[in-house]
Amino acid sequence: MPNYRIYRMKDNPREHFRSAPHVSGAANVKRRDYEEGGQIEAASDYAAWENLRASEKPLEVGDLLETDGGELRICKYIGFEAAVWVLPAAATEPTPAAAPIGYTSGDQPAGEQDA
Repeated sequence: MPNYRIYRMKDNPREHFRSAPHVSGAANVKRRDYEEGGQIEAASDYAAWENLRASEKPLEVGDLLETDGGELRICKYIGFEAAVWVLPAAATEPTPAAAPIGYTSGDQPAGEQDA
C-alpha cells in the first residue's frame, strides 16, 4: 500500500486559496505555505482522505499528499488534482562595477596621480 506524506496549508495562504478561482492543470504550490503533517498509508489519495476524515485533523481544502515517488496531489473542493512545488528563483548577486584597467579610484590613469 502506498505511503503518503501530508502537508498542511498554513492559515493565511488557505484564506487566499479558498477564494481563488479554479484553474485547470497542475497547481503551483510554494513550500513556505505548508507545514509537514505526518504520514498515512492508504490505497489511494481518496482512501487517505477518507481515513483522515473522522480523525482530529482531517484533510482540508489546500492540503497536499505526496507519494514516495514525489508526486503531489492537492485537495480541492472537487477532489484531488496534480500539484508541483514552485522552486524559489535563484538569488543573483550583483557584480561590482570594475574600474577600467589602468585607472585607480581617483579616475586618473595609474602613475599620473598628484602626490
